[in-house]
Amino acid sequence: MRTIAQISDLHFGRHSLSVAEDLLASVNENHPHLVALSGDFTQRARHAEFAEARRFLDRIPHPKLVVPGNHDIPLYNVFVRFLTPLSKFHRYVTPVGHSGGFFHDDEIAVLGLNTARGFSRKNGRISLQQIAQIGCVFRDVPGGVFKILVTHHPLAAPSGNALLNLAGRSRLALQAIANAGVHLLLSGHHHRALSGSFAEMEDGGSILVLHAGTAISTRMRGEGNSYNLIHVDKEQVSVRVMEWAASDGFREKTNATYVFGEGRWRPK
Repeated sequence: MRTIAQISDLHFGRHSLSVAEDLLASVNENHPHLVALSGDFTQRARHAEFAEARRFLDRIPHPKLVVPGNHDIPLYNVFVRFLTPLSKFHRYVTPVGHSGGFFHDDEIAVLGLNTARGFSRKNGRISLQQIAQIGCVFRDVPGGVFKILVTHHPLAAPSGNALLNLAGRSRLALQAIANAGVHLLLSGHHHRALSGSFAEMEDGGSILVLHAGTAISTRMRGEGNSYNLIHVDKEQVSVRVMEWAASDGFREKTNATYVFGEGRWRPK
């Protein structure tokens, strides 16, 4: 079994110091095999915000996989936004993540892809090159290894839930994801903790989708600060939404388990 802590939408520059300390304590006491950080490390992509984010990341001793979010691209510096939009992200954050945005061991293989774009203020997009990369990267992963994709912008929403704004080309990407045998999508962006299966696949199968809430930001949208603690055990995935309270830090709010069988994910 593998444990993954999924942290998203930190928004350093508009965050709570006390919640950040409690988050570090909670993550470190749960000893995850991987910490997947799905974007928006900063509020306005300023040097000071990235430096604070880096100090936070350096205090997490576990392996980390990082992808940027739209807030990690400068909003007002148009020159940088279009020519070198992720220069600060690559300077401060990229060095702490796994090389090539890919983590693997004998049980899980996790690929991170950047969906943030300099030409759009908020919405994300996945490129044709990245879609091809999904197949290339996972093609060499041995059978029986659980495959996971991490992006900032969602590529799918759990069936039956309110529609979220999805990254551009998400429908095209989903077919490549299914062909590559990826079972789990991790994303953030909407500051909502949400999980379930996306069952609208052409072959009748489904993909498990987990969205993370905002971990330490004060920019909340009807939910408290939270992160996902995910346990992957072959064809079973459980997700504990760990929500913050002033009285006792991060504690389990909800716990959902999903089982894969007959080509589909179903709640247990």
